[in-house]
Amino acid sequence: MAFAGTNISLSQPDITQKLTERIDDLKQKIAAWGKRIRRFSEGSRRFNQNRLFQSDQKRLYKLLERPKVCGAGQGPDQADIIAFWRGLWSEPVNHSEGPWMEVVASQGASVKPMDPITITPEDVAEAVRRAPNWKSPGLDGLHHYWLKGFVVCHAVLARQFQEALDQKSIPSLFTTGITHLVPKDQDTTDPSKYRPITCLPTIYKTLTSILSA
Repeated sequence: MAFAGTNISLSQPDITQKLTERIDDLKQKIAAWGKRIRRFSEGSRRFNQNRLFQSDQKRLYKLLERPKVCGAGQGPDQADIIAFWRGLWSEPVNHSEGPWMEVVASQGASVKPMDPITITPEDVAEAVRRAPNWKSPGLDGLHHYWLKGFVVCHAVLARQFQEALDQKSIPSLFTTGITHLVPKDQDTTDPSKYRPITCLPTIYKTLTSILSA
């Protein structure tokens, strides 16, 4: 009887030595593959960082400075989360408005209104081209990757964006986001130790990108 894939047979007198040699050989192969995988991972990480440095330096520095937090622990109770955020956003607050508010208001009154613009399919295509492919979407669940591919949608979006500007009204969906809670540290049971990140719909981000271009 021989081991599959080897010339080692149980009937050999030096079976123990051959098995030991075979195990050592496999360990060396595993170690070599491990080194290759680590080199590939390190090269891929450097490549992605270099590409991100060219497109978004601010985001790269944030990723480098942000400590890695493991969020695999038990999360906070849903009722505790609601109670925490309700205490921040639902309770009435009396704000003290300083004199600087009047200064800002007077300065804003002299700002010239934005000239009317006409949104074209080319504007939509350019805004979509600049956007990251797989950035987290909002309620629409749509990634920019698909808008880049379905160019037939650009004319429709341009027309709808223009109608929204002309009517000075946009659907409430545009400004309704999905909020994700990201843990700040290892304490994943405390709702106050989470950072809220809200993702707006991709369609709305496309519109604002056109207006700010």
